[in-house]
Amino acid sequence: MVALRDMLGTSTPQSVRKLARQLGLNKYTVWRWRMLVFSIIGSSISSTSFSRIIEADETYQRESQKRSREWVHHFTDPQNVALPPRPRWEDFTTQGLKMMRGLSKWQLPILTVADRGGAYLFQRLPNRKGISVERAMKPLVPGDAVPCSDGGNGYKDLAAAGGIEHFVVGRKPGKRVVSGCYHIQNVNSLHARYKKFIKPFCGPATKNLNGYISWLEARLAGMEPAEIFRSA
Repeated sequence: MVALRDMLGTSTPQSVRKLARQLGLNKYTVWRWRMLVFSIIGSSISSTSFSRIIEADETYQRESQKRSREWVHHFTDPQNVALPPRPRWEDFTTQGLKMMRGLSKWQLPILTVADRGGAYLFQRLPNRKGISVERAMKPLVPGDAVPCSDGGNGYKDLAAAGGIEHFVVGRKPGKRVVSGCYHIQNVNSLHARYKKFIKPFCGPATKNLNGYISWLEARLAGMEPAEIFRSA
């Protein structure tokens, strides 16, 4: 129960190592608990419906291969195990590799959607392509809604295909609010909360990213530990 209170309470969650020391348990035991909670939370969060003015934008999480054995397997048997598709992050400092500026294929997009009624959603996308954004947004935007977003092709194509009004907002001063009420400030606030939540984990493994997203949604929704037991 202490571990659940730590995950779903109002204070900042502790790392697995700190929580394990507090409880006098092995860190791998606490980690397995956390993964179990991830699976329960992910299946218990109900689908969200949106209406009226719908804000949308993406935030990004750096790809991480924590605990991946891909480089170990390659070094052990380089003849039969292909070179992994990207350098290790440590290689950028030890070998003097140049870090790519801005967005790249190693930055994973997380679609964030919110409406003025308080509904919100975080959804990891497979890539940054416009078609991926359009496919993810299509079931979320009813025909009488008004989406607000940046000028990305995915949002434009969604509005054009559905024949719905679409307001494009910019990042420069004077462009962030259109017609006095169309903006994406609620989504920007969710992005800030995501960054604050994820920072202590120092880049979670990509394979577990959906679990962390569900965890954040559960915390924002005020899910109680008792709900986890009922769902299990």
